[in-house]
Amino acid sequence: MATLASASSSLLFSSLPSKLPPPTLHLLPRSSLSLFSNSASLSSSVSISPYLFSHPASSRRSSVSSFSVRASAAEERKVLIVNTNSGGHAVIGFYFAKELLGSGHAVTIMTVGDESSDKMKKPPFNRFSEIVSGGGKTVWGEPADVGKAVEGATFDVVLDNNGKDLNTVRPVVDWAKSSGVKQFLYISSAGIYKPTDEPPHVEGDVVKADAGHVGVEKYIAEIFSNWAIFRPQYMIGSGNNKDCEEWFFDRIVRKRPVPIPGSGMQLTNIAHVRDLSSMLTLAVENPGAASNNIFNCVSDRAVTLDGMAKLCAQAAGLPVEIVHYDPKAVGIDAKKAFPFRNMHFYSEPRAAKDILGWRGTTNLPEDLKERFDEYVKIGRDKKPMQFEIDDKILESLKVPVAV
Repeated sequence: MATLASASSSLLFSSLPSKLPPPTLHLLPRSSLSLFSNSASLSSSVSISPYLFSHPASSRRSSVSSFSVRASAAEERKVLIVNTNSGGHAVIGFYFAKELLGSGHAVTIMTVGDESSDKMKKPPFNRFSEIVSGGGKTVWGEPADVGKAVEGATFDVVLDNNGKDLNTVRPVVDWAKSSGVKQFLYISSAGIYKPTDEPPHVEGDVVKADAGHVGVEKYIAEIFSNWAIFRPQYMIGSGNNKDCEEWFFDRIVRKRPVPIPGSGMQLTNIAHVRDLSSMLTLAVENPGAASNNIFNCVSDRAVTLDGMAKLCAQAAGLPVEIVHYDPKAVGIDAKKAFPFRNMHFYSEPRAAKDILGWRGTTNLPEDLKERFDEYVKIGRDKKPMQFEIDDKILESLKVPVAV
């Protein structure tokens, strides 16, 4: 059934504070893996060591009491960012580089591939002049030959914001170790958490044993004594080259129904990328506190899938018609038809709050207004578009579409 939704009735959820004691970080032998095989649903799950947060049995679902760690007088650090050349994570490196430069650190960002690639004509790469004008350095190269790309320069900190598997990241880790890097940071993914009946995902929850990021996390922990892992979800922000809010704007401005799989009440997490970069910067400036920890690099609020559609419509100042459907009944792959997972996929940034004193600033109602302004500014609202998958969904539901 198609429903006309009011943009003012969007749903956001946030966690409540708790007075329970903080989590304990247990250090297990670095080569060990705690496998759970007591049921079929957990046969492929793993809690990887040496990092495993444990909470008192009653505390898992509540935020623990927080404390703040402040950097000592901004000691300048030389930071290398190995940045992906595609996908939604590329913008993380861009924001991180700018924030570090603004905090007085020295930054080199090495983008995978060649500077002359057509990919470099797209955001955020076509805005790298902002990094250079801020005093940073931009280079291009391959993860297997980082030393050549940086021309022998040395660094205090390396962030790998590129690899999803050990074959890609291992050369960067090995080079960093051999060249005297003191701290290694890695952008992993909250997608490695095993689906749970007790959302949200928190640090220390069971992860998928066969996920490529898991092998990378384990290797980094074996090689470096000072490391930190960051697991992001979905993000918005200027310079992002992977559709998130744009998917909703594309339909809303064209007065098309917005097809959302399932009930639309599924919870997810969408953060502004500035919050991700601020969390990473805190880790650089508080290396002792960040060391040997995993951080969910996410917003501290959840939003429903329907809520995201309504918030986007509110930002655009337009009405929205939301249509729910069953992907199997329609005969389409929800992964191709919709930008988010068709399930509860919601993590909380408990460790960053408790260990680094991080505080999120994401405000979807306001941030999406800014994003819509840019959407219109670049002319995407006037760009010709085809919606073949949408049309198939709407036809099966007998929902009319304005021409």
